[in-house]
Amino acid sequence: MGKENDENQMNIELSEEIALGTYSNLAIITHSPAEVVCDFIQVMPGMPKGKVRSRILMTPSNAKRFLQALGDNINKYEQTFGSIEDKNPDSNNPIGYGTPNTMA
Repeated sequence: MGKENDENQMNIELSEEIALGTYSNLAIITHSPAEVVCDFIQVMPGMPKGKVRSRILMTPSNAKRFLQALGDNINKYEQTFGSIEDKNPDSNNPIGYGTPNTMA
């Protein structure tokens, strides 16, 4: 690698706790002019309410870059493993899009 590449590298720390990950089967995305808020929720069958497991806040420009990166990764996944089946094809809106009516 040349000196130019070395200057553009970043060290990223991943703690053991974060490396384990957090399971989410629902995401609710809201926004304001200044930020995009992604709440990742775990909903268990038969339970009356879900629990927010993680909240990520991004600028709109970072959210757009995240969307592009996620789309690129989904395309690569499907090229390797095949098409991902949409389990809810009749829905006109993505699950969790918009502002929920929730109680804290």
